[in-house]
Amino acid sequence: MEKPKDVLNINELASYLDIPKSTIYKLVRERKIPAQKVGRHWRFHKETIDAWLGNRTEAGKP
Repeated sequence: MEKPKDVLNINELASYLDIPKSTIYKLVRERKIPAQKVGRHWRFHKETIDAWLGNRTEAGKP
């Protein structure tokens, strides 16, 4: 049985959120999305992204 992925790369996050990679890079640059840089690559904890999405929904933000 395959374990669900806990850490997403930019391509996986774009697919997960169904938004363009350019939008994710913009959100990262503006520090509006939780992310960690590992070397030259951005990584995103799925649990943190889910919580971030939940907080934005509760606050009534788009």
